[in-house]
Amino acid sequence: MTYFQELWSSRELLFNLTKREITGRYKRTVLGQLWSLLNPLASMLVYTFVFSIIFRNDPGPGDPSGIDAYFIWLLCGLLPYQFFSNAVNSGMGAIWSNSALVKKVYFPRTTLVLSSSAASGFNWSVEMGILVIALLIVGGPGVLVFLPVVLLFMALMLIFATGLGLMLAVVNVYFQDTQHLIGIALRLLMYLSPVVYPLTLVMNASNGIGPLFGSVTLFDLYRLNPVERFISAFRTLLYDQRLPELDDTLFCLGYAAVFIVLGLWIFRKNEKKLAELL
Repeated sequence: MTYFQELWSSRELLFNLTKREITGRYKRTVLGQLWSLLNPLASMLVYTFVFSIIFRNDPGPGDPSGIDAYFIWLLCGLLPYQFFSNAVNSGMGAIWSNSALVKKVYFPRTTLVLSSSAASGFNWSVEMGILVIALLIVGGPGVLVFLPVVLLFMALMLIFATGLGLMLAVVNVYFQDTQHLIGIALRLLMYLSPVVYPLTLVMNASNGIGPLFGSVTLFDLYRLNPVERFISAFRTLLYDQRLPELDDTLFCLGYAAVFIVLGLWIFRKNEKKLAELL
């Protein structure tokens, strides 16, 4: 039986683990699943006040949608980023948090990371559903045309985050410092991605500096950030309501493919050692 056949035979386990992640995350809370909405909404209120009122950050109206609402613009980038952060964090800790199960019985350990990503993806889909409703209220039915493409990019970002989570889950078993380093890195990455500010600010700053070496500019280096490509694609689809640029689409496809293949390969190479290291 090949590894993928083994994973397929464990699909019921994957479903049950995902269900446990979804229901267990907010178990014995009064608001339950609503907590998954309150975090991005609270962040949105703070960032909207700071960046649109104090710093007067104005990304301008959507092109060609004409939507001109900073809080909507912010959510179009904030929700994908928070999903990415949650998926990476939960995937990275999936082996450690289930160490008792890993040491007791054999099953494909990959399912632990996959279930964590799937649970984060479920919460993200609920949040994105609320965002679509807000877009329908503010900008009309135009967003519905692009929903199939939005779902495609959501799947690509889920695959990308899962691949990274698989790699970090292995590293985290070997080095417990990983979770602390990644926590810092994710906080920095948010401000190195166009979540609370428009991409044009980076472009203008880059033009003011000029080439760093050869013809390479600060903007070229900035756009190597995979998260930036995904956020740009979501903003184009949801806020501007047009198809993403071809290079953004190709980069998102490439990042998803490379990270999931690399993540599965690294995890598979180390899977048999995980129980001994815990």
